[in-house]
Amino acid sequence: MLLCDYAEEVNGKLYIMGGGWSRIFTPGIPYNMALAIKLSVPWNEANRPHDIAVRLVDENRESVLDQEGNDIGLAGKVEMGRPPGVKPGSNLDMAMALRFDGLILESGTYVWEFLIGDDVLESAIFDVVESSMRPTM
Repeated sequence: MLLCDYAEEVNGKLYIMGGGWSRIFTPGIPYNMALAIKLSVPWNEANRPHDIAVRLVDENRESVLDQEGNDIGLAGKVEMGRPPGVKPGSNLDMAMALRFDGLILESGTYVWEFLIGDDVLESAIFDVVESSMRPTM
C-alpha cells in the first residue's frame, strides 16, 4: 500500500502520481490523497468473497472523523477470480486505487489501515505538520 496524491487503476495496473510520501504540510486545509494497493491473492483464496476495509486512525489507533462526524474510510467485498490458463497454486494480482478528497486533518500522526476481515494486512503512517516546519532546500 502506497500513499500518493492521486492513483487510478486501469485494466489491473496502477497509475500513480505523487507517490511515496509520509508527510504533508497543510493542517486544517482540505487535502486530496489516495491509496494505491496491490494485493497478491493466494490461489486457494480466489473465487470467494472477502470483506475488506480501509480506515484512517490517529496515533492512538482511534478512528479519525470527517467534518460530519463519520469515520474516514471505506468498506466492501472483493472476489478475485482465477483467469483461464493460470497455473494452479499461482498467486493472483489485484490492484485498487482508493481516493479521498478534501480531507481536513489537524497536526498529528495518522495511519491508514487496510483490513481483510478483522485483520490489519497493511498500514501506512504519515504526519501532518505545520508549514513552518517544512524543510528548506
